[in-house]
Amino acid sequence: MVEFVNFAEDPEFCSMIDRLREEFGNAGDEVPAAFEQLAGPLGTEELHAALTAPGQPLWVREIAAFRLGLAGDRRAFEALVLLLNHRDPARCVSAAHALTRLGDPRTARAAAALATNELRVAYALLPVRLLASLRAPESAPALVTVLRRRLAPADPHWRVGLACVEGLGALGDPAAREVLTAALPHPRLGEAAREALRRL
Repeated sequence: MVEFVNFAEDPEFCSMIDRLREEFGNAGDEVPAAFEQLAGPLGTEELHAALTAPGQPLWVREIAAFRLGLAGDRRAFEALVLLLNHRDPARCVSAAHALTRLGDPRTARAAAALATNELRVAYALLPVRLLASLRAPESAPALVTVLRRRLAPADPHWRVGLACVEGLGALGDPAAREVLTAALPHPRLGEAAREALRRL
C-alpha cells in the first residue's frame, strides 16, 4: 500500500468534507462510518478500490477521486472529469482543484471538450476556468470558441462568456484579440473585454 498522505490542511479538501457532512445532515442521515474512513488514513490502493467498486454512492467516488488526484494518481482522471461536468457547482470546483494538482496531460483536452460542448454549456463555467489556469495549448482556442458563441446580448450563459474573457486576458494570447474586440459592445462582457485587451 502506498503511504498515506495527509490532506487535512488542503482548504479545498476541508471544504469538500464539510459540504458532504452538511449534505448528510440536510438529508437527516447519520454520517456513515465509511465516510470517516475515506476522510482518514487510507492509502492510494484502498482509495482506488473504493473508487472502482460497483454500486458506490457519489460521495464515495468523489472523496476517493479527489484524494487520488491530490496524490498524483492518474487512475482518478476519468472520475474527476465526470465530476468536473456535474450539475452541482461545488463538485465541479473540487474536481477542478484535484485535476490541477493531478497534472495529467489529458486534462486540458478533456476540459476543452467539456467547455465547447454546447449541449452542456450550463455546466461549462468550471471547465472554462480550469482551461485558463492550465495555460495549455488547448486553452486559448477553446476559450475563443466558447466566447464567440456567447456574444449574443440575450445569451443566458453570459457568466460562461465572462469567464472566457477573463481567462483570455490572463492567457495573453494575441489570437484572442478579434473575439475580445467583438465582445466590447456586449452589455455584460464589454468592460472585462476592454481590460483583457489591455492585458494583451
